[in-house]
Amino acid sequence: MVDWLGLAVSLAYLSILVGSLATFSFLYRKRKAARASSLAPWFPPHLQRNIYLSLLHLEPNTSSQKATPVPESVLKAALLRRATEDIHRILAIRSAKQALSNLLQRGSVGDDLWQRFQRAEKEVEEELRDVVNEANAFAPNWGQTIFQSANEMAASAMIRKRTEEIQAQAKPEREWWDKKRATIQSDFMKELEGGPSSKAATPGERGGSDEEAVLVEGGGPATGGKGTIKKKKGKK
Repeated sequence: MVDWLGLAVSLAYLSILVGSLATFSFLYRKRKAARASSLAPWFPPHLQRNIYLSLLHLEPNTSSQKATPVPESVLKAALLRRATEDIHRILAIRSAKQALSNLLQRGSVGDDLWQRFQRAEKEVEEELRDVVNEANAFAPNWGQTIFQSANEMAASAMIRKRTEEIQAQAKPEREWWDKKRATIQSDFMKELEGGPSSKAATPGERGGSDEEAVLVEGGGPATGGKGTIKKKKGKK
């Protein structure tokens, strides 16, 4: 005979357990999504993307009789600038990923920072796909080469920025070197001016002391002469 009461209790227990797990999972995902949305973005607002979208959806002025749309060349240039900014963000993501993962494994950073980074990585991937689709809409197969052109523009901008920094540092370094050279020259001239007087006085002092030593040892010129005469007479 089947125990309907025990079977009903088991089914009720199982349904309660499954419902509790489903409710917990739903609340956990909802809380996690709310927490992730409240985190600060990894990158600042994408200004180049906003400019491109503003130009793309720019409505012509209805008051004028002839409405002139935005030229396609302007839109392509704005899209290329958008791709260049994406190149900068890709380089930032690649350079920070390895270091951030190592810090996360050591426990030096929290999960919030890692979630921010993962969300930024997904946003960059979606941005790349969007740029490729927009480029292909302007010209076939342009999406395959737009990032190559953007990479060249980004490299040129970095070289130009570095050159400007070097040129800005050249003037202060030149002023420092001029001051240093003037100081070295003044010190050298002081040494040259003070050197000959001390060297000229030294030989005179040494000459006087040598003459005094000779006079003392020899007993003077007269004494030395008489001493030699007496020695000659004794020999005779």
